[in-house]
Amino acid sequence: MRTALKILATIITLITAVVAVFLALGIILIVLGANKDNGIVMFVVDTARYLAGPFGDLFDLEALKQRIAINWGIATAVYAAIGLFIASLLRKAAEPRAVKR
Repeated sequence: MRTALKILATIITLITAVVAVFLALGIILIVLGANKDNGIVMFVVDTARYLAGPFGDLFDLEALKQRIAINWGIATAVYAAIGLFIASLLRKAAEPRAVKR
């Protein structure tokens, strides 16, 4: 059981990292004005846009690049905090407990 919890914590940490990387790369590609017709750029930005969905209009700034940087940046921070918190709870649950006698 403890090993399963550790493995689950590791999987959640990896998923959290992948989500954070997609969002960060999406921000960078949009802010720096990457070629929107490039397949890799389209894939990364579309994935980041999907992941940032609930946060997409948190702040309604007129400048698109600022709006994306702030909203997607908040999404990155929230996803990272929640994912790492859940992973830490699982790791804590996997630790052996002292037996009282």
